[in-house]
Amino acid sequence: MSPSINVLALEGAGTDWRLHLNGDWSLAAIAHIEPQLEDLPATLRGTLVCDWSRAQSPGIGPAWALLMRLAECGDPHLQVSHTGDPPHFLELLQRLKAERHAAALVPAEAPILERSVESLGRWAVRQGTEAGGVIEFFGRIVSVLGQSLARPRALRISSLARHIYETGVTAIPIVSLIAFLISVIVAYLGAQQLNKFGADIFVVDLVTIAVLREMGVLLTAIIVAGRSGSAFAAEIGVMQLNEETDALRAMGMNPIELLVVPRTLALVIALPSLTVIADAMGLAGGGLLSLVNLHIPLPQFVSRLRESLSPTTFWSGLIKAPVFAVLIAMVGTYRGMQVRDSARELGRLTTMAVVQSIFLVILADALFAVLFVQIDF
Repeated sequence: MSPSINVLALEGAGTDWRLHLNGDWSLAAIAHIEPQLEDLPATLRGTLVCDWSRAQSPGIGPAWALLMRLAECGDPHLQVSHTGDPPHFLELLQRLKAERHAAALVPAEAPILERSVESLGRWAVRQGTEAGGVIEFFGRIVSVLGQSLARPRALRISSLARHIYETGVTAIPIVSLIAFLISVIVAYLGAQQLNKFGADIFVVDLVTIAVLREMGVLLTAIIVAGRSGSAFAAEIGVMQLNEETDALRAMGMNPIELLVVPRTLALVIALPSLTVIADAMGLAGGGLLSLVNLHIPLPQFVSRLRESLSPTTFWSGLIKAPVFAVLIAMVGTYRGMQVRDSARELGRLTTMAVVQSIFLVILADALFAVLFVQIDF
């Protein structure tokens, strides 16, 4: 395009103006268009009609530059309209300009109370939406489980067995090691304090009650949340990114039945089993520490262990395991199904799945503790 060609021709006076857009209005010509936009008078008022009939190949960049220049040089009440087959994206650009103008009108320093209330309101709306999504997701899982009563093949036994192996059997070494070491630590620290009162034998009570009621199931759930909960979110999230779940729906299959239910049932089966193993290893760690550090023989340790156990000590810990398993599996699979668009979103939701599942496990454990105290369990 020759520099002598004017891409803008302004006609009119007073309150009626017409702006003719001529020649090349593509992005390649923006370096020639912008100087002419700067030459527009700053006294425009009334109405302005932009005529696009002679504009060739209009691009988003020049069109945006035109809208921004008219907003700067015109009167605040200048009414701008477009004619002559304007580009299809012009309406979108006008909405963006209007939103930008509205944002500029908001005071930069709103009162602290107003900002706090606004933030609280946004948080409440997000949490309400999130809660609705979780309830819907849980309902879909229950629906599939209900259908499996009439159609047992919906349980996908082969997939269920694989996930039991991955979430349960392969987690035995790390769960056993952590439970053993934590029990040794608790017994050692308890012995340091009880030894001052000559009550070394009560270390057995401390280890037994702490491991069987709380630590065994809680440590196991936290390990499984970090290990299996993140795996659930990552596996399903990658399938979402690769559009594999969309392919399953296109073939008439239910992703909840194929991906969510087997993982949930597998964890409900595996976590109580891992809890029993963690309880056994925790008691073994306490017994070893008592033998080495306190010189309590194993028969005496076992005898004191039986005396300190109440009928509900073991079951109060084991009852929590399926509930924790459901929470971990639901959070992991739910966050995995939410993955969209990018690997960054996959990483963010996988991290969120681990954090939220651990938080919910600890919260549920606190609620169980209050409940058990109230019912004397």
